This record gives sequence, structure tokens and C-alpha cells, in this order.
Amino acid sequence: MNLTHIEHIGIAVNSIEEAKKYYENVLGLECYAVELVEDQKVKTAFFMIGQTKIELLEPTSDESAVAKFIAKKGQGIHHIAFATDDVDKSLKEAENKGIKLIDKEKRKGAEGLNIGFLHPKFTMGVLTEFCEK
Repeated sequence: MNLTHIEHIGIAVNSIEEAKKYYENVLGLECYAVELVEDQKVKTAFFMIGQTKIELLEPTSDESAVAKFIAKKGQGIHHIAFATDDVDKSLKEAENKGIKLIDKEKRKGAEGLNIGFLHPKFTMGVLTEFCEK
């Protein structure tokens, strides 16, 4: 598996508009994109710091995974995403090492990236995402 860097850190929030105030007014970061990802039932907002992005995730449905996360654990870090040159290969390698997958193959995510998730019960409680451009 060829992981190159942390692509982004996903943070679950109740309201992107409210959360943006902290990232922009306190930390001085600039939101460069807001996107609706309908199949995941989330609205996203992105900030860049160095080579790493911060992705805010606001649920657009009570049935979304992010809404369920917030209901169970509250707002906060939802996942960490690693950049890879081949999501499918990285998923397969993780599975071959005994990690349960949420995604058996890549799918489309925000910003047009191909993505795939590992199950947090097999990754010390951290939802892990692989991303490829």
C-alpha cells in the first residue's frame, strides 16, 4: 500500500455555518469549497492548512452516517483520510491483513476523489479513509 500523506481530517458538525466561524475567525483559515454529497447525505466544507485539508461534515438527513455519529458521540473528529495512488489496491491489502472493510471497492466522494473506508472496529476506533485523485 502506498500512502503518501494525510489527505484530510473529517470533522462531524451540526452546522457548517456555525463551525466555519471558528475555523475562519479564530484559526484564520479560509473555506475554499462547500459541496453537497447527496449519496452520503452530507454537506461538506473544506479548509487547507499546509498539505492537509480539514473537511467539515454536516448531515443533511437523520439517516446519514454522520448524523448517527453525532447522535452517538457528539461533534468532533469523524475520520482520518490517507492519500493513496490506488484505493482499490489499498482496500484489498488492508482486507488481506485482516481489516474489515466498509467499502469493498472505491466510490466517488467529495471533490471528485475516489474513496474507500475501513471499519473503525478494526482500526483502534478510528474511521479510516483512503483517497485517490
